[in-house]
Amino acid sequence: MRIIIIGGTGHVGSFLVPRLIDAGHEVTVVSRKEREPYLLHPAWRGVKQVQLDRNAPTQKGSFGKSIAEMNPEVVIDMICFDKNTAMEMTEALRGVVRQYLFCGTIWVYGRSVMIPTGEDRAREPLTEYGRLKAEAEAYFLREYHETGFPVSILHPGHIVGPGWRPVNPAGNLNLEVFRKLAKGEEVALPNLGMETLHHVHADDIAQAFVSAMDHPEAANGESFNIVSAQAMSMRGYAELMGAWWGKPAVLKFLPWEQWKQTVGEEDAGITWDHLIHSPCCSIEKAGRLLQYRPRYSAIEAVQESIGWQRINGGL
Repeated sequence: MRIIIIGGTGHVGSFLVPRLIDAGHEVTVVSRKEREPYLLHPAWRGVKQVQLDRNAPTQKGSFGKSIAEMNPEVVIDMICFDKNTAMEMTEALRGVVRQYLFCGTIWVYGRSVMIPTGEDRAREPLTEYGRLKAEAEAYFLREYHETGFPVSILHPGHIVGPGWRPVNPAGNLNLEVFRKLAKGEEVALPNLGMETLHHVHADDIAQAFVSAMDHPEAANGESFNIVSAQAMSMRGYAELMGAWWGKPAVLKFLPWEQWKQTVGEEDAGITWDHLIHSPCCSIEKAGRLLQYRPRYSAIEAVQESIGWQRINGGL
């Protein structure tokens, strides 16, 4: 099929494009600027790359039309972040595509309540990012039920893989936490370290997008959690990483107000977002309807990512 990926040079696209090319599809990647994918692959030689910035003044109100004029059969949109963008894409692609795949986020659910969280959980987002994604999702689903617009929605967790800094056991992106665990040095965690994180390897997300394309009758009009099979507690995550390096994790636990004084403002803000969400999501629906089978466990995905950081000088 003729497939357009909007934002296809990002982390998921780096794995998704080779999967689609190897399956025989004709792939066009649309991005703001020409850049190399996170991981080079021979399949990229068969990809058409188009530079378009949906936020540029020249594209205001016409980006969707530009995509439609490329006559795609499937559009995979990795960078639709709000309802207005969703409305533009729906109006432009209605009657043009057989499937539109929207990349959402598990942040639409807000706090975990009954875990693991299923897709039937009410959308009660806690952040602006989650709220805007939830509004876009609600709009898309209304359009599916009222007009038949063929949308499928995938909600990834914390994306990891080569070329990407994983969310660490303290709930932020500072690689220093991993360095300390590798050396057997003390690491401070907030509270009791029992809040949860739910990682997913970028290639498993790519797998899910392909599966949704392969099962449009099951995927259209539905949303799916795309994460690893199990979430990790922050404490357990630190202990698993220490064991990976052969160093027992030396952990200290501090109340939040005390812990946040030990890190910078940016790290504290990112950690707080993860603490208040404590995601732990179910993949039962994706497994049942899409035959989604994540290849990586959460810890395996992180370890591959950290291995890449070590080899490439990030750690």
